[in-house]
Amino acid sequence: DVQLQASGGGLVQAGGSLRLSCVTSGFTFDDWAIGWWRQDPGREREGIICIKSGDGITIYDASVKGRFTISADSALNTVYLQMNNLGPKDTARYYCGATYFETGCADRAVFGSWGRGTLVTVSS
Repeated sequence: DVQLQASGGGLVQAGGSLRLSCVTSGFTFDDWAIGWWRQDPGREREGIICIKSGDGITIYDASVKGRFTISADSALNTVYLQMNNLGPKDTARYYCGATYFETGCADRAVFGSWGRGTLVTVSS
């Protein structure tokens, strides 16, 4: 059973940092693409960034370039999202998702197994 559990959210002031973790289970970690999405209330979930072993990193949201970094620890089956220089517009519930499709990070539509996400709130 594929499971992803995001954690690490919280309240932070603008300009601050957080590191989110996505602990995975139920699949071969290096065979899957794993990405981070976020969702504001009343809006659709949007992709931020993705990583897949052997394929590298794909950034979906240009607003996070230079601020957010994704990394993976295959020994721990965990993907991290380091978020720096946070601003109020980054406030959202953050989810990690995964796909086994050969398109990897290229096709956001085939991601799933979202879990409950973790809430990030950035105060101004």
